[in-house]
Amino acid sequence: MPTTFHLIIPGAALSQEPGSPPSSQAPKPVNLRVLLSAMVATTRIDCADDSPAAPYELALALANGLPGEPGHIPWAAFETGSVGVPCAFIKLCHLQVGADHILLSPPESLVVDLETSSVLMSAMAPYFLEDGITLRAYPALQGTWFATGEPFRNLRTVSTDRLAGRRLTRSMLESTGSSANSSAALLRRLQNEMQMLLYTHPVNEARQQMRLLPVNSFWVTGAGVLDSKIPMSPTVRIEPRLHTAALRRDPAAHAQAWQTVDADTCADLLARLRAGEEVLLTLCGNRAAQTFERNKTGFFSRFKSLLGLQPNQDVREQL
Repeated sequence: MPTTFHLIIPGAALSQEPGSPPSSQAPKPVNLRVLLSAMVATTRIDCADDSPAAPYELALALANGLPGEPGHIPWAAFETGSVGVPCAFIKLCHLQVGADHILLSPPESLVVDLETSSVLMSAMAPYFLEDGITLRAYPALQGTWFATGEPFRNLRTVSTDRLAGRRLTRSMLESTGSSANSSAALLRRLQNEMQMLLYTHPVNEARQQMRLLPVNSFWVTGAGVLDSKIPMSPTVRIEPRLHTAALRRDPAAHAQAWQTVDADTCADLLARLRAGEEVLLTLCGNRAAQTFERNKTGFFSRFKSLLGLQPNQDVREQL
């Protein structure tokens, strides 16, 4: 059976605030247009506004055979190859506190180098350890630590991509816990303690002098446990370059990123398709992820793909 190459593109459509009308997309990139004219829509993942996971995360989990429903996908265990150990990622963050809401700053806006991360982990780790949580450095992700401990076994977590830039009310924050209320309460208490610790920490004094956002809290993501190791699929590729612009809702940067992605990544996928390889393409927005495969329905479809005719509607408007 031939191997299927699977390209997943997060941020294929501009991210929208819940309830806002779709924004107009830039003209469809040429290689993407030809690809879609030669492919047919198959699997679709739809996410409600209150989904704890982004569509691309669910598509990536499905492509790699990961267990768990949204909010309970064990990303930390998967990415670190940990088996039988409840674990999660701890992400340093900046929370802007308003009168009736909290705003989680986009993760990329919080620049945390390895030295800063190490100093803060040394200060915070003893408090986590008192509650049975061990912190370790995780240089693969900026401003992120790998945490292990029983509180993460059944914890429901919400992706920072679903919350960054959104006004978080108290009820929304409280709903990010799990059915294991004791674990959720424990972590909320730790957040409160760390906010007090970080408020006067010398690291933040130095950051403010450099006009950098202070690190004033942490967020937990990817909690859970794997009973056996699940290897990352070697045939799945993530194209990350559209993602940040989409989260920032920056049309100009998003259009520019699409030009670059179309010129290399989409061109490569199109070459694979024309060479007869089995390929999948998953386009992901803030509301849905749509997968496409080669259209095998006959002569007209092959003729249409050669001409590069585009569908009447830009599929990105449906994401």
